[in-house]
Amino acid sequence: MNTSNPSDIPVDAPPADRIAAAVKRWGEDEVVARSIALMAGRNAGDDVLLYVGGVHAQGILDGAPALYWPEVWGARALTFVWNDNAVTAITAGLTNQAWRVREMSLRVATLRKLDVADVVRPLLKDEVARVRSGAARALGELGDLSDTDPIGALFGDEEVEVRRAADQARKRLTARFPAAKE
Repeated sequence: MNTSNPSDIPVDAPPADRIAAAVKRWGEDEVVARSIALMAGRNAGDDVLLYVGGVHAQGILDGAPALYWPEVWGARALTFVWNDNAVTAITAGLTNQAWRVREMSLRVATLRKLDVADVVRPLLKDEVARVRSGAARALGELGDLSDTDPIGALFGDEEVEVRRAADQARKRLTARFPAAKE
């Protein structure tokens, strides 16, 4: 149920501004809790959907299929607000059936420096190039030297974006573990 005038929600604003407005309204912990609820596929309220999804969320409220978008938007909100209650949701998001949820969860895991490298490693072989790229970048930040060869295997990937991400990730691992430089 909508508890405010939708015109009070800055649906046309950039995501960071919308999330800041939600935090002003409910507080950071509540926005995190509602983002976690969205990632779990639960209804967190119409207003929350408008804050996290912006103008695109209105289509869902008007009856369009939600698909995976609320989960993606919930994860994206966690790039702007955070507490450790969200670790489990992001970890689960890494194995979500929707590739966009996996991709956004990788971004959050990398940003928040979560200890999820073991969950990320299988994503180097994901069927979606954007997920493989995100997994390589994540392991560049979260992984260890044992990830050098699996990341290096992506140098032969058919997608140039994956090869670039693998190169950047390997350089990042080398920078993080300078004793291993050749």
